[in-house]
Amino acid sequence: MAASRKPDRVAGGLPHQPVLLAEVLEALAAERGGVFLDGTFGAGGYTRAILAANPNNRVVAVDRDPDAIAAGQPLVAESGGRLTLVHGRFGDLVAIARAARPGGIDGIVLDIGVSSMQLDQPDRGFSFRFDGPLDMRMEQAGPSAADLVNELPEAELADVIYRYGEERRSRAIARAILERRRRGRIETTAELAGLVAQHVRAEPGINPATRTFQALRIAVNDELGQLEAALDGSELALAPGGRLAVVTFHSLEDRIVKQFVQLRTSRMPRASRHVPSSEPPRPSFAPVTKGPVLPGEIEIARNPRARSAKLRAAERTQAPPQGDLSKEAAT
Repeated sequence: MAASRKPDRVAGGLPHQPVLLAEVLEALAAERGGVFLDGTFGAGGYTRAILAANPNNRVVAVDRDPDAIAAGQPLVAESGGRLTLVHGRFGDLVAIARAARPGGIDGIVLDIGVSSMQLDQPDRGFSFRFDGPLDMRMEQAGPSAADLVNELPEAELADVIYRYGEERRSRAIARAILERRRRGRIETTAELAGLVAQHVRAEPGINPATRTFQALRIAVNDELGQLEAALDGSELALAPGGRLAVVTFHSLEDRIVKQFVQLRTSRMPRASRHVPSSEPPRPSFAPVTKGPVLPGEIEIARNPRARSAKLRAAERTQAPPQGDLSKEAAT
């Protein structure tokens, strides 16, 4: 059955089209039917398409953002009982999936990073394109980006900007922020973006504040920690034959997914005190995609935000989970 191409609606009535939608549905084998988990519900694009791919499909959709859960209630009503929305983190997907089907689910899709809805709402403070409060909290609770900017010591702030934004000018930016803090708190996106622009050379098509804003958003929401937890959890949540599909948008995310897939699909011996070196563990996943799947020129022209997207997918095997082994091999 063909995937639904009906665009979802985000704030202000603007159409939203999920990135690599057809490729994700193919990677999940959604047309065969089953129970699927959409770990990043957002505007509901992947969820709607999975439900349309097979009339017997059921979806458990998760989102940290209470606004997304509220906006998704009409889709719940339309689904005829096939959609369950959960306000939570995809890092906790094992418990969520087991509650839906204790024996294992048939597919997991993760669209990592900030959603279009969040970017396009100035009062959420995710984007330097609008002036708004320096917030960036997906759950609308806990420490905000303004708290980090105004309270972290200079060295720690520089480390956050460098580690999560890969910004070479992180020390200069942190130093400038500390100097500005002497005159009062930095509370808005426009003020921070303007300050960063004074210390980062503009590149064609890239706002000078891009990497700093990315770094703060990742730190505020522990995005990489949640991704690692979700990938590890997928081994326990998926039934044999179940598919994992992950869409990433920058190198930090993609590196984590790439290494996870390589490690879980490899038969190479791994250092572990539990398993003799002559008996390498069986792969817990088999690759579905050979390397990353990238958007085509037509999709990028239609949706410029797709230009950096990468899809990687793998299928759960009959082998036991390798979580403990992978952690030992990484040390």
